[in-house]
Amino acid sequence: MSSSLPRVLLATNNSGKVAELRRILGGAVELVGIDGAYRPGPETGATFAENALAKAREAVEQTGLPAVADDSGLAVDALNGMPGIFSARWAGRHGDDRANLELLLRQLSDVPDARRGAGFVCAAAYALPDGRTDVVLAELRGALLRAPRGDGGFGYDPLLVPDGMSVTTAELSAAEKDAISHRGQAFRALAPRLLAALAPAAHATGSTGPPRRPAR
Repeated sequence: MSSSLPRVLLATNNSGKVAELRRILGGAVELVGIDGAYRPGPETGATFAENALAKAREAVEQTGLPAVADDSGLAVDALNGMPGIFSARWAGRHGDDRANLELLLRQLSDVPDARRGAGFVCAAAYALPDGRTDVVLAELRGALLRAPRGDGGFGYDPLLVPDGMSVTTAELSAAEKDAISHRGQAFRALAPRLLAALAPAAHATGSTGPPRRPAR
């Protein structure tokens, strides 16, 4: 029996993000993986929001399905917000988590603990075949350790200890991470807007405007 939920494409090749987004959005829509449905282009935006919207729009153009996408990364205070949109390829090769972590730790080796503040930032976006879009920004603040800790998560998770906690995001369970993560915050805020846009009574055209940060 087919699902009565609206079908939405997940515009990402990152397996960690796919698993995370399925947990966060799985009960609201029928999520469809890329599975060769389209070929993502290069990320050329200057901000997380620009990249997320571009990926969602590109997925719609190639598949005809409503699409959701995100762009996320680590913004380090001592590096003026970098690696930022370059987080996944900070060491040169896209998705090399170990190399990215090692390079970042070398760059911060002489930064005192009091100045090791950072935040995971996420822009979550949707695009619909009729041209409507929306994007939400969210952030998880914390501090960076001097060595990785924990086996869960992906990316820079082993380095960030969220504010008010004593463990890294790589030491949290999937449910614990989803409850506080930048991606969880952003997609939980985006989900009701997406469902409203997919409803038959939704307006046929127009955009909901610039990125907005959900209440924290």
